[in-house]
Amino acid sequence: MAPKNRVVAHYLNGRMLKGTTQDFIPTRSHFHIFTTDEGTSILVSQDELKALFFVRHLEGDAHRVDIPAFTRGPAENAYGRKIAVRFPDGELICGYSVAYSSAREGFFMSTMDARGNNERIYVVLTPGVKVLEGPAAEEMLRRWSNPEAA
Repeated sequence: MAPKNRVVAHYLNGRMLKGTTQDFIPTRSHFHIFTTDEGTSILVSQDELKALFFVRHLEGDAHRVDIPAFTRGPAENAYGRKIAVRFPDGELICGYSVAYSSAREGFFMSTMDARGNNERIYVVLTPGVKVLEGPAAEEMLRRWSNPEAA
């Protein structure tokens, strides 16, 4: 039996679903999430998702403040190249990815905060998602954090 992954599904419409999954495969259009409140299985369609967050804890931290940033880390490391993802709703996530390709329907990335709750994130490449790598990613973050400089 496959191990259970704790996940938080972020839908394009703003909805969020927390639970566990055992059947997520990036190349399949659907998978199931077993909710923690009712323990029911919900069929999730990837084309309805913004991203799927694989997390350490489902509780999360309501008081956290996520600030997208690049540490002074190298442009590339064992986790891949620096990458910045801007979603149509304005959210910006920075991290590293070894699997990004605009030719795929999605890709995995790790965030910059190794101590955070996110272990990895599967980003679904829907229309309006902007992905930049390396120096272009750093420039996107600079413009996002200092709009007057843009």
